[in-house]
Amino acid sequence: MPKTIITCAITGAIHTPTMSDALPVTPDSIAEQAIAAAEAGAAILHLHARNPDNGAPSVAPEDFELFLPRIKQATNAIVNITTGGSPTMTVEQRIPAALRYSPEMCSINMGSMNFALHPLADRYDDWKEDWEEGYLRGSEANIFRNTFADIRMVAEALGGDPHNAKFEHECYDVGHLYNLKFCLDRGMFKAPIFLQFVMGVLGGISAEIDNLLFMKRTADKLFGDQYQWSVLGAGSQQMKLAAVAAQLGGHVRVGLEDSLYISRGELATSNAQQVEKIRKILELQGNDVATPDEARDILGLKGGDRVNF
Repeated sequence: MPKTIITCAITGAIHTPTMSDALPVTPDSIAEQAIAAAEAGAAILHLHARNPDNGAPSVAPEDFELFLPRIKQATNAIVNITTGGSPTMTVEQRIPAALRYSPEMCSINMGSMNFALHPLADRYDDWKEDWEEGYLRGSEANIFRNTFADIRMVAEALGGDPHNAKFEHECYDVGHLYNLKFCLDRGMFKAPIFLQFVMGVLGGISAEIDNLLFMKRTADKLFGDQYQWSVLGAGSQQMKLAAVAAQLGGHVRVGLEDSLYISRGELATSNAQQVEKIRKILELQGNDVATPDEARDILGLKGGDRVNF
């Protein structure tokens, strides 16, 4: 069985500052938690930015600049810059940071969907920041737009020269796998590809083992041996689905973007705590954890010396 790559998604655009004091929303805390996650065993760091003044999701390249060089200097980890940004943003708004910094990896979303966060707002009465409640409740009307034209634009902008970024193809439902097959057949992407099964987001496929197996069987049918894959289980299914994925030969993703908890009812204290837990689970069940350089070889990345930060 190949070595298992751990991705850690450090902050994201779903959770808001009120939900957890551990959620990194300042440049210093994003950098510190990313470095600690890499030291704990994460080979890939999936990174979003936040507005340094109020912790709101940001796609401004200057906000990424406040932590990217620090992470690069302190770790050998692979940096994966989001092109997902926030569900309220267009693709044109979401890609400038990746274009400026030319990372080894970028996320790319493989289809449009309802992306709803509004039930989370019912859990809180008081808010740290004035944008949080409206941001969450307004998501009831969100359509997270990722049309075929949007996908092609990201592929053309970042997949070839001069960036040559590898994509983390985020698939929130089975139809997204078929979207990717369509794009692959038309030359937008080159095999081998790297899939991320995103499970448990309201609007996408639910985080159940049966659904994970269905996603895997569908990917096998569509892509044969020309792909690597990983899974993230949003919320309480994070560790369970990761453990099963690794047993099936897949890779895993954890992090406070995907779940704020370390166990039922207990908030995680950091991203590194989640990495440490999944690493322990993996090693106990016989999986060897990949180093960053081993992950580069598995995924065919361009190397950390060819980024612009």
